[in-house]
Amino acid sequence: MITATNLTVRRGGRDVVRDATLSLEPGRLTAICGPNGAGKSSLLAALAALLPATGDLTLDGRSIASLSLRERARAIGFLPQRAEVAWDVSVRTLVALGRLPWCAVPGRPARASLSADRAAIDAALAAMELCDLADRPVSNLSGGERARAFMARVLAGEPDWILADEPLASLDLAHQQRLAACLAREAAGGRGVVVVMHDLATAMNHADRVIVLDQGRIVADGRPQDALCEAIIRQVWQVDARWLGDPGSKALAT
Repeated sequence: MITATNLTVRRGGRDVVRDATLSLEPGRLTAICGPNGAGKSSLLAALAALLPATGDLTLDGRSIASLSLRERARAIGFLPQRAEVAWDVSVRTLVALGRLPWCAVPGRPARASLSADRAAIDAALAAMELCDLADRPVSNLSGGERARAFMARVLAGEPDWILADEPLASLDLAHQQRLAACLAREAAGGRGVVVVMHDLATAMNHADRVIVLDQGRIVADGRPQDALCEAIIRQVWQVDARWLGDPGSKALAT
């Protein structure tokens, strides 16, 4: 379990996350939603201990700050909103970087782990439908293909937790649906999955829990139908909207 108590993140001279207190459970897909500038990305990065923050942050009762970098990397796979690669490597090589936390010597896989590494890399490529692109240089990918490759790198690390910042943003409709279903399967398999989402319909239909941020504060936290009710949408997004359709296939009409 990841637990944050009074977590506050200050950036650019102001508090972008204010006194956030929450407990995240494995086995659930949690969506973080909110308008632009609400603090969603800052909260996600702080939960991964990638941003300085005040307050308490623990993983299974241990302070995340006390964990070694390798322990953190094995426990938490983080996908930033704008992932970059320093060298123009192949897709397979990029995905293989997700296995670095498991190397006996950094950058050098242990011989005994090679088969496990290959299996994890192949599974991640298959999950993101990248097998046919495995040997292609990353520079030759479309924006959506790049997004899937970086997601595959996270999956290859087989972390206990997946924290992803807007992983659906660059994808076409079909791949959005497939990735959302993939993340739901990862959660159903026992991993904790926390995803920043702008699409409220996707959060409603795929998440087990929704956290709504507004001006750095948590204003709703619960089941999607409760946290994304019409009154909350009106309060936070200042839009009059209503939900259409059946559970699992709802659409938002304004």
